[in-house]
Amino acid sequence: MANPQSEFIRPWFLELVPLLVVLLIIVHVLALKILIARSMLLGFIRYSCDQGLKYIVEMILHSAVLTNSCFAQARRPIFSFYARRCFTSAELSASVNPSKLSHIDGDSNDFLSWFEHKAGTKISSALAIGKSSHGRTLYAAEDIQTGDCILKIPFTVQLSPDNLPPQINSLLGDEFSSVAKLALLILHEKWLGKNSEWAPYISCLPRDLHNTAFWSDEELEMIRPSALYRETFRQKAEIENDFSAVKFVFHNISYQIPNITPREFAHAYGLVASRAWVGSRGVSMIPFADFLNHDCNSESYVLSDESQRHSEVIADRDFALGDEVLIKYGNFSNASLLLDFGFTVCGNKYDQVQIELTVPQSDELYEQKLELLERYQTPNIKDINEFTSLGNSFTFRKVKNGSRKGKGIPQSVRAFSRILTCNSQEELNELALEAEENDGRLARCPLKDKNREIAAHRYLFTEISRLIEEYDKRIEFLAYAPLCTCGKSVTRRRLARELLSGELCVLKSAAVWLENYCLGLSMNR
Repeated sequence: MANPQSEFIRPWFLELVPLLVVLLIIVHVLALKILIARSMLLGFIRYSCDQGLKYIVEMILHSAVLTNSCFAQARRPIFSFYARRCFTSAELSASVNPSKLSHIDGDSNDFLSWFEHKAGTKISSALAIGKSSHGRTLYAAEDIQTGDCILKIPFTVQLSPDNLPPQINSLLGDEFSSVAKLALLILHEKWLGKNSEWAPYISCLPRDLHNTAFWSDEELEMIRPSALYRETFRQKAEIENDFSAVKFVFHNISYQIPNITPREFAHAYGLVASRAWVGSRGVSMIPFADFLNHDCNSESYVLSDESQRHSEVIADRDFALGDEVLIKYGNFSNASLLLDFGFTVCGNKYDQVQIELTVPQSDELYEQKLELLERYQTPNIKDINEFTSLGNSFTFRKVKNGSRKGKGIPQSVRAFSRILTCNSQEELNELALEAEENDGRLARCPLKDKNREIAAHRYLFTEISRLIEEYDKRIEFLAYAPLCTCGKSVTRRRLARELLSGELCVLKSAAVWLENYCLGLSMNR
């Protein structure tokens, strides 16, 4: 006998089947859409994370030159020790303000088309060559986000000494510096003219250089108080020595290069100094990348990717269309920037001053002090970003207001002052004994006799005050002395004032701290 209840339920269940099928289809479609959206989101997140991670890793790599890793920072300067889409009116969106692109140089961007053709790959879709008050520069050709790779330049289209013709390179031994060889390469390509495979790049190189090595003796007098004055003459001598070293080669290659003058060689040398980078592959010039100007606040550098065999730059910030894109050449003072690149940065936070102190021969303990300094001297240190520290040369940096320890004033110069102001052999012996009992460094601890400690720092204060007076007089002279109206003279006077003003700020900060230090000791006696 049939169950009446089951007969009632059967038709009701069958009526629900179509509805359930429709619901299942809707749920399936929604689930599929969610899955697709999730995949797209994860892909975007993965891409963003990869870019962000790469950016973070590369920013860490900026702190050192890594020769045995995938990425290495190419560093500048050499001595102290840097098919492309062209915009047309038809390509611009109606929403783009044309004034933002007025500084982009269409003629210069023909260079990019040639360069990408030579490289056989895309160099950049984010940058365009333009003009600024400092010469050629690079601007954002589109919106750029932090972490974007804004250019990639293969090693195969970078100039190095290996690009010299074999018949020339074979004449140059190891005694010839890489800079001298690159300078010869530049001169060789210039001589070839339009027949040079690098002609479009050579034609973009500047004719006028403001590196101090190209200043006249009269112009160099403007910066006499600065250590840059002496360093410039050292660099001039280095260029002359390199020219002398290659001069004998000229006769052997006269059929390829006409007789080169010292002035021509120095100019090519200066181009290499201001535009080449030093990396794991040695010294090389990187076309297009060398149009990027310097910003001391940037955290973007030229990096070498050894695995991909190219150099690249990662954006450290967002850039809007038409913004000038800048990188950092290094933590360079204005003295280094002016020596190697021919420009300065107003208010440069990396400014520093080198001061030379010596034991006067009239000192009754002259021989004893020299012997003590010789016995406990530390090896000379060469900072790749600055000049070579030789003898009793000390590097001062700006002392921040309220600094308790006087960070910026070298401990070594304070130690030297303590030795210099010793008045007896007994005092010198005490310093030697203290060094032996501790870490071997001489006069690094404050003197127990506060009067002697004050005298040592008063001596240093007096020397710095003398320099401050000299800087003040020189800056005042530059402000009111008759000025030649030629462009070079005006520019170089401005550069001299910015150099001296920045170094004067460093000196004044040190003088204030030393005065307060002595005052504090006097009050606690």
